[in-house]
Amino acid sequence: MNRRLAVTSLAVLMMVGLAACSNGTPPEATTATASAPSSGGGMTGTVWVANEEGDSLTVLDAATNEVVTTLTGVESPHNVQAGADGSVGYAVSGHDNTTIAVDAESYQVAAVAPSGPAPAHVIDAADGTKVYTTNAGDGTVSVYRAPGFDPVATIDLGGMPHGLRPAADGSVIAVANTEAGSVDLIDPGTDTKTASVPVEGGPVQVAVDADGTYAYASIAEPASVVKIDLAAREVVGTVEVSASPVQVYLSPDGRTLLSADQGTEAEPGNTLSVIDPIEMTVRGSVRTGSGPHGVVIDTTGTRAWVTNTYDDTVSVVDLESLSVLATVPVGDLPNGISFSSRPPGDVEEPSIRLEIPEPSRAATGEAEQTEGHAH
Repeated sequence: MNRRLAVTSLAVLMMVGLAACSNGTPPEATTATASAPSSGGGMTGTVWVANEEGDSLTVLDAATNEVVTTLTGVESPHNVQAGADGSVGYAVSGHDNTTIAVDAESYQVAAVAPSGPAPAHVIDAADGTKVYTTNAGDGTVSVYRAPGFDPVATIDLGGMPHGLRPAADGSVIAVANTEAGSVDLIDPGTDTKTASVPVEGGPVQVAVDADGTYAYASIAEPASVVKIDLAAREVVGTVEVSASPVQVYLSPDGRTLLSADQGTEAEPGNTLSVIDPIEMTVRGSVRTGSGPHGVVIDTTGTRAWVTNTYDDTVSVVDLESLSVLATVPVGDLPNGISFSSRPPGDVEEPSIRLEIPEPSRAATGEAEQTEGHAH
């Protein structure tokens, strides 16, 4: 089997394959053709990219849109997340069923912990004190204490949890449970599931506004994004997009929602949909590379980066002009992507191999198993 169907993404790609395009006519994409790195125009930061089939992480300088280094040795990384203070980058290994932390200055492994089977996405809590990994293979979320990765809890959600994100105020973590057809809510104070909101069509990833009022989920079929009232625990809005979307991302001010409309390998999308999250309408679009999958916005809300799964590039997007500033070659099958306002470390090696120690599997036994309530 082609590793494009690796277990960490197999079910999601199957769901996406059900809807190669939306039922409506897609909006006209704003096209840009820049193909070389361009100046960041005063931008400072680091962009982390998970190359799932390339067994690597690419580190980009947000100021220049150039590759700083490529970190090899992490097998089948589906997702990556910059830590809250930018000092580490977290990644999951679908081959080894582990979550790792990489020091953002030395680009060496700082910590490693076992996850459940088929880890999909990793985030840290809003305050940076804990790390959460969804385990698509057994329907759980592993919780660790940062930075040492001491196990805190294993939250049983059932189904196939995939993408997850926290509210900035720390009030809630929303999880897209693709197989269960729900967005599950976790209380990060108690690390328990508090609610499960039914969402039809196979939710893939979520975005959450700053105060935990609304969540937004990408839907495979029909190709769309839905808005969820987290207090009422119901879907309150829907907007169609150009092809089956994967990641969605909300700007820091909550006024712009981006949807990476991947489509399928047979019928790939090439559009980043720009959505008004209040009105739930598409107000613009940007033509990306083939199969846009992951998307992230910088802390100023002016720039976005999109992984193009099927042509192994990252599109750098100016959100004011809705134009592509650069198209940057990265590793094979780029998926997850994350931004940190911390500048990249000072390294000269174009490639650094990560030496990842075998985590103690006994550590998983120390984690408390939780479900809808604390035990």
